[in-house]
This record gives sequence, structure tokens and C-alpha cells, in this order.
Amino acid sequence: MPESQQQPHQPPRNGDAAPEPAALVLGGARLADGRTVDVRLSGGRIEAVGTAGSLVPGPRLDLDGYLLLPAPAEPHAHCDTALTADMAGPVPCAPGDVQRRTVEAALLQLGHGATALRTHVRVGGVHGLRSLEAVLEAGRSLRGLMEVSAVPVPRVLTGTAGADGLAMLRDAVGMGAAVLGGCPDLDPDPTGHAEAVLDLAARHGCAVDLHTDGDDPARLARLAAMAGGLRPGVTIGPCGGLSRLPGTMAGRVAERLAAAGVTVVCLPQGDCAAVEHQGVRGARACACAPVRLLRAAGVRVAAGSGALRDAVNPVGRGDPLEAAFLLASRGGLRPEEAYEAVCGRARAAMGLAEVRVEAGFPAELLAVRGDGLAGALSLAYSRVVVHRGRVVARTSAVREYCDSAAAVALDLPRQARPPSGGEQQ
Repeated sequence: MPESQQQPHQPPRNGDAAPEPAALVLGGARLADGRTVDVRLSGGRIEAVGTAGSLVPGPRLDLDGYLLLPAPAEPHAHCDTALTADMAGPVPCAPGDVQRRTVEAALLQLGHGATALRTHVRVGGVHGLRSLEAVLEAGRSLRGLMEVSAVPVPRVLTGTAGADGLAMLRDAVGMGAAVLGGCPDLDPDPTGHAEAVLDLAARHGCAVDLHTDGDDPARLARLAAMAGGLRPGVTIGPCGGLSRLPGTMAGRVAERLAAAGVTVVCLPQGDCAAVEHQGVRGARACACAPVRLLRAAGVRVAAGSGALRDAVNPVGRGDPLEAAFLLASRGGLRPEEAYEAVCGRARAAMGLAEVRVEAGFPAELLAVRGDGLAGALSLAYSRVVVHRGRVVARTSAVREYCDSAAAVALDLPRQARPPSGGEQQ
């Protein structure tokens, strides 16, 4: 459904998840391998996949002309500051403002296909943990539509000034944060900062997601040494600074990250940390982590969207398929590799279950109008999003051209307008 026609979201009562939907058949969808199939969803999972027309009984959604894919995920968002680029003066940080921005930004990403989102949230200073609490509440209100997880990110964790930050991270665990974050680049002792986060995460069984530019090879090597073996895992990003290092030096760092099992989340649309370093509204570094070099070294690389219409990036769509498009068009990846970065790798980085369009897997799916993956990444206008076996978002687009003798003579393709009262596909 177009953004202009989005209906208000009503959160489940008492914070309960939405009830399990009835069985649904997605009919006549094309898979990435070229097959056209019917897919039956039940109980939040894929129950069966059969040849087109074989799964007839029950409610059915016709996906003729659509490519059916595992749904992407967003592993690196900043929803608490999203959609503030046009605001004059300080960004409102009252809990209600943060919650509203988080919900709006999350729904934008859901409409593009991301059924799970991880957002980094600043904690500390005069606002303490209020922004984190607001983001967690936003996530609870979106249950049944998508999964939202929050990463608390303190600025300083070492020395006397770091005591408050450490206390807030401990409190964040009690509030429900399953992932602990940090920004070593902003701490006078970056290594001590990372060590503090990793130690606290190990004691509480939390994952780690550190926000770093990655421009210091010695610091990254020390991080890799500390992170090795930590479960449930360590993620760093956006690491745009790695692309500014000499190739041989970056390659050695990449090998250490790979050996330690560290995942790197890159941001093809541009770095989201420049405002932290520059202190200037609108300052932005556009470097993306060297994806091919990292992959060649064996590093698990996921991709996210990062800043969304905020002080760092005045524009932005929050679209995983745009990130994949940029990896394919500028990053040197094949379309399949690029999509895997925003789907399988992103889900793995977030600790989510694997999704395939096969029986038994979670029904987290994205249908995009198009014949193949390359075409879908290029012109992904019409989309149907499925979360836990239920259609949770739909975007329809109709392209028409004025009458033209040239168009008639060439028999150019035209998407027909749906019948009156019908629903656009």
C-alpha cells in the first residue's frame, strides 16, 4: 500500500502478539531459480511449496508477475534520530517524540520489505535511558508487524566519566536489550571501551554491536583478539574507514576479523557516523567498507541503510533493496550476493532464523514485481511483505504512458490498470 494510503497501526492489546493468521496460499509466484510455484503458509511458517495451481484450497493471494524472496532485514538503523533533517533547532528527544519517529521509520522499512530491524540508540547524557525506553516501547507496539530490537550506545565507558555509561548498559540489559553497543571511536580509551562492552556482554549472554569507522588497523586487530569466541556474536559497522587503508593493511585486518568470527555491517548509502566525528550538521562521509576485500578474506558481510533523513543524511529511503542495488552496481557483487547481504547475512548478524522459500522455514517473505533478481533490484516498485505468515504491508505501482504511435508500433510493455474496485498488483 502506498505511503500516502497507510492505515494507522493499532498495537495488540495488553502488548500481546497478534493472533496466528489462517492458512494462506501465495499463488503463481516466481522463485529466484526460475520456477513458478504455489506456497502455502500456516502457523507462521511455510507449510508447503508446490507447482503453480497445485495448492488450491483456502484463501489465496495471486502473485503472478512477482518474484518471491526471503524477506530482508535491517541490521543498522538509527530510528531515534530518523526523519529529523528538516527540523530547525535541536531535535525533540521527549519519549513520545522518539517513539513516534521510531514507529514511523520502522514502518517505512517494513513497507520496503524488512520484517526485522535493529536500531542503535544513544544513551547517557541528559536523556539517560529515556530514548532507549521509548524505542523498546515502539518495538512492543509493532509486534505482529515486524521485529524491532534496540542497541544501547553509550559514548564513554572508561575512566571516571565512564562509570555512568557502564551503569546504563547494565540497566539496559534489565530493560530488555539483548544486544549491547558502544562507540569506541568517541572514547578516550577506545580499546578499553570495546573491552568493557565485550566483558559485560559475556557476563549477561548478550550479543555485541559496536559502532566504529574502522580506520585504525591496530585497534581493529585488538578488537578481533578480544572478540574471538564470544557468543552469541560480535558485529561491527559501518567500517567505512577500512576503505581508506592501504589494501594490504586492510587485508590483514580483514583476515583477523574473519578468524574471530566478527560480522561487518556496511552501509552502501554512506557512513552514518560522520556527524559524531565532525560535529557539523549535514557533514557526511560517503565511504563504504571494502566489501569485496572483506568477503575475499572470509568476513561475514551484511548491509544496512544507516541514517534516514537526519543530520547526517538529509535524504534516504530505508530500503534494503537500495542497499543491495548499490552493492551490485558499485560494490562489484553479483545480484545474488548483494541480496544475500541484506537478507541472509543481515538476519544472521541479528541472530534471526534462516529463511528459505522451502517447507518448514519461517514465513518471512517479500514478493517484488519482476522476472528476476537483477530486475527486482532495479525497479522494485510493487511489493508484498509477509511476516509470520501474514501479509503486513503492500505497495502498488502502476506505470502508464500517454498514447503514442511509437509505443503502439513497438508494442512496449504496459502494466494494465486494475479493474474498477479491484486491488492493484
